[in-house]
Order: sequence, then structure tokens, then C-alpha cells
Amino acid sequence: MLTEGMYLSDRYEIVGKIGAGGMSDVYKAKDHILGRFVAIKVLKQEFSEDRNFVTKFRTEAQSAAGLEHPNIVNIYDVGSEEGLYYIVMEYVEGITLKTYIEKKGQLSFKESVSIAIQVARGIEAAHNKHIIHRDIKPQNIIISTEGKVKVTDFGIARAASANTISSDVMGSVHYASPEQARNGFVDGRSDIYSLGIVMYEMVTGRVPFDGDTTVAVAIQHLQEDMPEPSMYAADIPISLEKIILKCAQKNPDRRYQTIAELLADLRKCLISPDEDFVVVVPAVENGKTKVISEAELQQIKEQRTPVQTEETDGDEEELTVEDLDEEDDEEGGLNPKMDKAITIMCIVVAVIIVLVILYLIGSFFGLFRFGKSGGNSETTYQTESESETESESETEEMVRMINVVGMDYDDAQKELEKLGLELFVIDTQESDEKDGTILSQEVKKGEEVAKGSTIEVTVAGEPGVETDSEKVTVPNVVGDSESTAIKDLQKNKLKYEKAYEYSSEVEAGKVIRQSPVGGSSVKKNTTVTITISQGVKSVKVPNVLGDSESTAKTKLTNAGLNVTVESDYSDSVAEGNVISQSIQGDKMVSEGTNVTITVSLGKKTEYYSCSYELKIPEEVTKVDIELVDGNGNVVSSWNKTTVTPGGTYTISKSGIVGSSSGTIRVTWYKTVKNEDNSTEDVESGTDSFAVTFNKQ
Repeated sequence: MLTEGMYLSDRYEIVGKIGAGGMSDVYKAKDHILGRFVAIKVLKQEFSEDRNFVTKFRTEAQSAAGLEHPNIVNIYDVGSEEGLYYIVMEYVEGITLKTYIEKKGQLSFKESVSIAIQVARGIEAAHNKHIIHRDIKPQNIIISTEGKVKVTDFGIARAASANTISSDVMGSVHYASPEQARNGFVDGRSDIYSLGIVMYEMVTGRVPFDGDTTVAVAIQHLQEDMPEPSMYAADIPISLEKIILKCAQKNPDRRYQTIAELLADLRKCLISPDEDFVVVVPAVENGKTKVISEAELQQIKEQRTPVQTEETDGDEEELTVEDLDEEDDEEGGLNPKMDKAITIMCIVVAVIIVLVILYLIGSFFGLFRFGKSGGNSETTYQTESESETESESETEEMVRMINVVGMDYDDAQKELEKLGLELFVIDTQESDEKDGTILSQEVKKGEEVAKGSTIEVTVAGEPGVETDSEKVTVPNVVGDSESTAIKDLQKNKLKYEKAYEYSSEVEAGKVIRQSPVGGSSVKKNTTVTITISQGVKSVKVPNVLGDSESTAKTKLTNAGLNVTVESDYSDSVAEGNVISQSIQGDKMVSEGTNVTITVSLGKKTEYYSCSYELKIPEEVTKVDIELVDGNGNVVSSWNKTTVTPGGTYTISKSGIVGSSSGTIRVTWYKTVKNEDNSTEDVESGTDSFAVTFNKQ
């Protein structure tokens, strides 16, 4: 459990907890290196000790980290510390779509479509990277305070191959596709189904299927027809209703096959809401997914396997074998193995049919030839590299090189640009030709090169001297943001290399300096090094409590901090040691921050004074006086002091140390005459008087 003020990786300061799921907790934190707030998803302790969960957690982070899109909550970092596994994400200030629907009840047609388009764009970006979200629901959709819609929590997303992948998680049951509900094969069309349910909830204010248990809801997804949205939203345009119904078809083959298809209809819906343009594939009786009868359910139930869930939200229940047993008489179960086997068989048959058709078509048009070919015709073969880990591969587009020898540099550059090629001067040679004329080219005429390649040439000119045509001016990018600087350099046909350093003067993320400097004339494709600010460096304040003054100053100075020394008395800290520090130890602060330490002067000495009016008896002429402190120490004495009989004598003493009270001891003397008329001081008694001292 993380608490406010704690740090992760000496960088992320926990601000507070902002959410929780079945497998993780989410905290708001301050990134002290880049000076921004982030959200940190931390795996719960009970799962941190499970290697499978930890592996899954890391895999999710690595998959999601590759997603960068305005409609996706970005992943910044992933790490572990002292048994805690966490993902650092973009922090979005706003509310979930679920909360927004609850507040508004039903959303308008235009607002619903606008939100759906933004969600679909985020999902499309993920699908393009072969990542299926598999838990699309309003709780995982955030509407920022600026109105931007972002999809978050790719908590059960997995990198997919070109084939579909087997689901071992159900997601939230109210939004789960039929194939998820029966633990079957899942592909991108499952996200489309879930988005359809989300759109249904936006326009109607309710989910289409609900029940007392997760099993009951799952069975409805499998068996029951979805109520038309117009039953609860009378003013919904026909196009939007048809879009929702097509998304939520039980058979994946009858849904939109790609998010791109869905986006096209959503955009058209905004323009022509009342046009009935949505085409739904007719139902096929023997299709792979259909409403299953009670008899079929009972027959399959005996072979079922558990349906598992990974995370739930709020009060939502997990679907387990025990839940299914409780519902034996009402719902029954389904067998995912049977569904997988049927699907695999269908895929194999389909692939064989497609290969046969392609072969017949190719043979008809002469695309496939074996053995020697007659005549002088040339045949070009284009191949694609394949690997087991890649679902798709792209073949580079090839172009045939033309002859540019003898052409002026500028003319040659224009011709090569038409082919999608770049021109680069590697040498200049003295020649009778006009300066700038192409003398030779590395790639000969007729040779095939990949589009986008750079063609190296030698031009006429003074040997060793660069021609103006091969130079570019380096733009000044100092002070620009990292992304802007890179774009400007690439625009000017320059390469770049990044370096990072801390700076107290340049804002984090902006360029501190560059090399070569702006305005320099260099060859195209020259590498420009840009040094990017990481902002003020964050350092950890050492704990110096109890250290001597010199030790404390050394520790703080070595940590990159400034030190101010103050002093004060202390009854518990020895003189010369640190009593307190203005910034607590282990706190992350900017380098150069001032830390004030208070050094002990030891126990404070208290000084007191005594002022006492001593009354003198009538017969007393002299006195001996001792002033004794509370510890029994004589602090002052007066011997045979002459006094006025019957008068008073003032006893005054200051600078008495460490005692607030004491005693005055007095010996009285009287003067007597002897027979020879001489006088003598004779002791006549003693007294003690308790006195209170005054604090100086």
C-alpha cells in the first residue's frame, strides 16, 4: 500500500490513491524529473508473488507502451521496486464515461457519435499494432476537462498475431462479447461488440442486458436478442440505431469487420443521420455463432470449462465454476474447446479454398510459371519476408533507376524526386563540364532500388570543394521543443542525435544547445546533435539529524544542496550536533535547493538574581551572611558586615546559575563592652530564610 509522500524509483512522489481494480491500484503521482503529474498502476500485493501475474503485467505494459495516440492514455514507464510492480501512465484530469452517463442519463445523438468516433480512433490505433483491448467499457473511457476522449486501462490487452487469439479472460460481463462470455476465440471484432454496447448505453442510459448474477448476464449475451435502442430512446436516428445493432451482432461475421468500417459509418451518420445506409449481413442458419437453444445448452453443459475473469470494477462479480454450478438448472454452461476446434477447422478449410482459387486465377493470367520461359520477356518476382512473430509484413516498393549523368544537379534532383529517391553528392571532381553537372552515379541506369533510397553522385567542381547544391543550412532549434526541433531538422534533410542534461534555466523538454549551431552550412544528412533539457535535476535530501555540523554540511553539499546553519539550545541533543533540518530526509527536491540546519548549543544555561531585604534586630550590629542556591552551593557570602540595629540590609546577587530558589543563612552579632571598656562582637544567634530568585 503506497501512501502520500512516498517515492518510487526516487522519482515519482505519490500524491494520493485515485482508483482500484481487481488486480491493481492506481495512484496520482508527481514526476520530479519531468515536472508533471502521472498516474501509476501498481499490481496488488497478493498478485506480486505470482509469477504468472507478474509476467502478464509486464507483457501488458510492453504491449501498451507502443501505443501513442491522442485518444489513448499513453504509457510512460514500467518498473519494479521492493516487490512492487508498476506502470506509469499519462494522468488525465476528468471523469469516466460511466460517471458522465450517470450524471446526464442519456446523451444526445451528436454527443454519442462524437464520443464513439474518438473511442473508435483509439481502438483502431491499437488494432493497427495488433493489440486488442478486450475490456472496452465506459469505466475505461475518460472524458478530460478539455473534452478529449481517451481509452485507458489496456489491463488485459495482448499482442495478437495475424490469427485470432484465445481468450482466457471475460472482461466486464455487461460489455463482453458472446465469444468472451463462452471463453472462445477473440479478435478485434470483440472490441467492436463492446463498443456497440457502450454506444447503446450512451443513447439509452442503460445496458441492454442485465441480471442478478454475472452468469445470467453472460447467458443473455449468448441467447437473447438485444432490445432495439429506439425502445428507450425514441429520437435516435435510424442510422445510429443500425450501427449499434450491427456492432452488437452475436455472430462476429455479421458485425463490422474492422474499426475503419465502423468509423466510416459513424462519420456518415453525422452527415446523414436519417439515411438508412447501414448494411447488415443476413443471418446464416449454420453460422459459427448463433442463438443456442435450451436443448443444445443442456447437451454442451456437461463438457464446459471454467470461465475466468481477470479484473472487475466496483461491485461487479467474478464468474467462476461455482457460479455456474449455482445456475445449473437455469442457464447451463458452454464448452470453449468445442468452439475452438470448430473455428480452427473452418480457418483451415477457408485457407485451402483461398489458395486453390488464387492458384487458378494466377495460372489463368500467367502469374505462376515453372521451369524455363521462352522469348526475351522479363519476369519480376516480388516476395514478402515472413516470421512467426509478425502478423503482417510490408514489401518495399521498388523503382528503376534512371540516368542522371550529364544533368545539372537541380534538374537531376527534380527527376529523382519524381521516383521517390534522394540525391546526395559524395565527391566533386575537376572537369570541363559546368560546375554542378553530374559526372557519375553509384546506382546505374536500369537497376532496381527501394523507393526512398539515397542515390550518391559525383559532380563537377573544384576538387575538395563542396558545391552549393549539396549544402543545406542548419536551422536554429535552440529553445524549441524536442518534437519541433526534430521536425525542423528532418524538413531540412538533416539527421539528428539526442542528448539529455539537467538545466535550471531551460524548461524541461526544450533544446538547450545544438551542434552544428543554427545557420551553419553543412551537407545533407549531416547529424545534428541536440541537447534536450530534463529540467532542474531532482536530488534526495540526506537525513543529517544527530550528525555533527561539519558532517551534515558535507553530506548536504555533496548532494548538490545549499546549506544555511542556525543554532539553538537543546536539552536532548549534544552541543554541536544537528537538532533539525528544514527539509526532511529522503525528500526529492531540485538541485541547489537551500536546506537550513539547526545546530545544538547544548542545554541552555538559565541565570537568576536575588534581591532580599533583611530585617536587623535591635541589638545586632554586625552579621555574617551566606547565600545558598537550591543545590546547596554557596553562591555569595558577606562576613562581619556592619549593619544598623533595628534597620534593614539589602542582600543583592545576580548571575546565579541554574537555580530558581535558595536560602539565606545569617549569623547575628552584637557589640558588648568589657570591664576594661574595650568592645567585642559576640555571636547572638543564627537564622535561615527561604528566598525565590528572579529569572534574568
